[in-house]
Amino acid sequence: MLIFRPCWAEEAATFEDKFINSNIAVSEWFDGVADGLDLFLVGKRLTTKSNETNVKLESSVSVNAESKPLYSNGVNVNLRLPNVEEYWNLKFTSYDDSVEKRATVRSPLRRTPREKKYGATVGLFQKVGAVRVSFQPRISLGNVLKISHSLNFESILDFKTFKVNPKLELFARPEDGTGMFLAANVYVPLGKFWSFTLINDGEYFEKTHLFSVSNGFSFGEVLTESTSMSYDLIFDSNNQPSYHLNAYSLAVTFHKVLYKEILDYSYGPHLTFTREKSFRSVPGLSVAVGLNF
Repeated sequence: MLIFRPCWAEEAATFEDKFINSNIAVSEWFDGVADGLDLFLVGKRLTTKSNETNVKLESSVSVNAESKPLYSNGVNVNLRLPNVEEYWNLKFTSYDDSVEKRATVRSPLRRTPREKKYGATVGLFQKVGAVRVSFQPRISLGNVLKISHSLNFESILDFKTFKVNPKLELFARPEDGTGMFLAANVYVPLGKFWSFTLINDGEYFEKTHLFSVSNGFSFGEVLTESTSMSYDLIFDSNNQPSYHLNAYSLAVTFHKVLYKEILDYSYGPHLTFTREKSFRSVPGLSVAVGLNF
C-alpha cells in the first residue's frame, strides 16, 4: 500500500530536523569552548566527567486588564569547568539568579518583568551531611560595579508519604542591604499523576525592615510525559505598617516541553486581588518561552 504525505508535512519535518540539528550544533560549540577553557586553566585533563555547560534564553510577557503588557527577556550562561573544581561553576546572566530562585519558590510562572542586572556569579557548592551549602558572590555590571552575596542552606527531608524542603538564604545586595529568605515547602505525592505542594516562605530586608510572607498551595497534574498543569492559590502578607494580608492570587498554568532540553513554553490565566484595589479581582495572562543550548 502506498502512503502519500502532503508536501507541507515534509516541509514541517525538514524544518523540525534543521531546528534540532542547529540546536545540537550550537550546544556542542558551547561545550567545546567550555572544555577548552577548562583544560587551558588546569593544563591537563583530571576527570572524565562530562561538561554540563548550558545556555538558556528566556522570554515572557504578562498582561492584565488594567495595565500595558510587561515584557521580560533573560539570558543565563551556566559555565561548568569540571577539571578546575568539582563544585565550582560560573554564571553570566542578565538578571540576579538568586532573586529569580526565590521568586520561583512562590509561583511557577512569572507575572512581573525581571529587573535587568547584567553580571557574573561564581558558585561554590558543598554538601555537609544532608544539607547542601552554596556561596554565590555576584558582580553586577554597570557604570559602577556592584557586588552582592548569597549564602544558601537547603535540604530535603523524606518522610516516605511526604517531603519537606527547608531553605535558608542569607544575602547582601547594595540596593537592599542585608536580608534573609526562609522557606519550608511540603511536597505530597497524590498517586501517579497528581501532587500537592504546601508553600510557606518569608523574606526580610534589614534596610527597610520589610518582612513579606507567602503562604498557599499548588496542585500539580501530569498530563503526558511532556505536558503538565498546576493550580495555585497564593496569599501574600507583609508587616508594614502592621502585619496584614496584602494580596492573593489564583492561577492555572500549563507547561509543555516541545523538545526535551531544547524548547519549552508555559502559559496561564490568573486572577489577582490586592489590598490597594480593595481586593477587587484583576484578570491577567502570562506566557513564557525557554530555549536551551
